[in-house]
Amino acid sequence: MALIVHKYGGTSMGSPERIRNVAKRVAKWARAGHQMVVVPSAMSGETNRLLGLASELAPSAAQTSYYRELDMLAATGEQASSALLAIALQAEGVESVSYAGWQVPVRTDSSYTKARIESIDDARVRKDLDAGRVVVITGFQGINPEGHITTLGRGGSDTSAVAVAAAMKADECLIYTDVDGVYTTDPRVVPAAKRLNTVSFEEMLEMASLGSKVLQIRSVEFAGKYKVPMRVLSSFTPWDIDLAEESKSGTLITFEEDEKMEKAVVSGIAFNRGEAKISVLGVPDTPGIAAGILGPVADANIEVDVIIQNISKDGKTDFSFTVNQGDYQRALELLRDKVAPALGASEVVGNPNIAKVSIVGIGMRSHVGVASTMFRALSQEGVNIQMISTSEIKTSVVIDEKYLELAVRSLHTAFGLDKSE
Repeated sequence: MALIVHKYGGTSMGSPERIRNVAKRVAKWARAGHQMVVVPSAMSGETNRLLGLASELAPSAAQTSYYRELDMLAATGEQASSALLAIALQAEGVESVSYAGWQVPVRTDSSYTKARIESIDDARVRKDLDAGRVVVITGFQGINPEGHITTLGRGGSDTSAVAVAAAMKADECLIYTDVDGVYTTDPRVVPAAKRLNTVSFEEMLEMASLGSKVLQIRSVEFAGKYKVPMRVLSSFTPWDIDLAEESKSGTLITFEEDEKMEKAVVSGIAFNRGEAKISVLGVPDTPGIAAGILGPVADANIEVDVIIQNISKDGKTDFSFTVNQGDYQRALELLRDKVAPALGASEVVGNPNIAKVSIVGIGMRSHVGVASTMFRALSQEGVNIQMISTSEIKTSVVIDEKYLELAVRSLHTAFGLDKSE
């Protein structure tokens, strides 16, 4: 008998019929003798609906008290879906009980709308499991030291599920979603993309951070920190699929690097459309210039990604970096109005229409010439590289957004990812 955590996304919980199918699937696992904890998201579209109502009524200047109420509001979406799933399980003849995050409790810090989990008390849940019940726990939420409800940010149910699995030392955490695993790249861009049977934790962490939307990056970080075995699989397979087949389907995120995995130099192509580039031109090439530019940007809570400083000429240099498109205008105004005049920069220019494309693979550690293959493939398609960033198992390039899909397709072919195993 194993302790298994299931997580279901909003589309899986999107209607009474889909909730009923989730209940039948969970009941199948429970009847096979497994102890089951289930973490569902809110029904598809519900969180957006609730936050939309809040924005219509919001004060002109948002204070901490407003974000507290946002969390109170948003948390009800998962509370509703958890109760509905528990009811559907009872209709299947399976004893079940649902808990909100504060009832477990899932303890977090006090950062409303983007709280981080600090600890989970599993005593209450274990008591129910020992009594033969399936336990349903709301995803996406917890309680802070002052007793207020907090939420973990969009996609936080993935993190909730992994955290519960870590706290309870679960045998496996199964993330059920609307795709049937992790692919070499987005099949909507490259129809020839292949599903990976296994992917290393390091590769998954890079893919999540570089734009792959299959898993929230914080959930992957959590899994890595606590060595939680994770599997990504589809909730749209028939619920009565054979259990042995289902338990080996999808993509296993593993901490074991085997020879077969190392043979694949590149495991996947990740990309992110939502980036913008800013360049501060003609700044004095003196110690501390990077801190002088990026310090105020960080103080404004703007996250910076790829950074490049050019070679100095006549005592001046150019400094470029990328930010999220949503932060572009704010960062540009901050640099033009405050930072550039203070540093004596000649100009601040930007481009909101860029994209980042990355190749990822643990095999890159032991193979030379990977980056040159990437650059050659892009050159042959006439794609100009604006910025380059590398780590041990990934190489990223910043290009014009209009060439994104062409770049992804050409790299997918260049590294042999189109070919069947």
